Amino acid sequence: MPAIPTTASEIRDGVASGAFSAQAVVEDCFRRIDRADKDVRAFISLTREEAAARAKRLDEKIASGAKVGLLAGVPVAIKDNICVKNTKTTCASKILENFVAPYDAHVVRRIVDEDGIIDGKLNMDEFAMGSSCETSAFFPTHNPGNTDY
Repeated sequence: MPAIPTTASEIRDGVASGAFSAQAVVEDCFRRIDRADKDVRAFISLTREEAAARAKRLDEKIASGAKVGLLAGVPVAIKDNICVKNTKTTCASKILENFVAPYDAHVVRRIVDEDGIIDGKLNMDEFAMGSSCETSAFFPTHNPGNTDY
């Protein structure tokens, strides 16, 4: 199997053509997150099971010859102030620490409708009140190029 590319268009084209599976993309994505996120801490939560199930359904869809969406197999991380159904949406605040979204936000529905795969929720400043990601109630996020920042 060829290496999984890193651009959205290459992932989509490779998944749609059968060069590699959506499941392989999801596995590669989580391997990368596991390797890097212990230092960067970009994710508040991961949706491993949901992403794996969605990838499996997408691979089955492709195998059946059905048309796939513009984001087929592309992993997408969602900022934690955007609702993803049945997933915690905390807005990086302890106040909402246990809130589970009862619905998908419109943008999430559009991603899913185009066969994109949600892999997790990203950290942010609490209630999006900032731009440095230093004031999350859970932990700061670091610059992947230099984790001292």
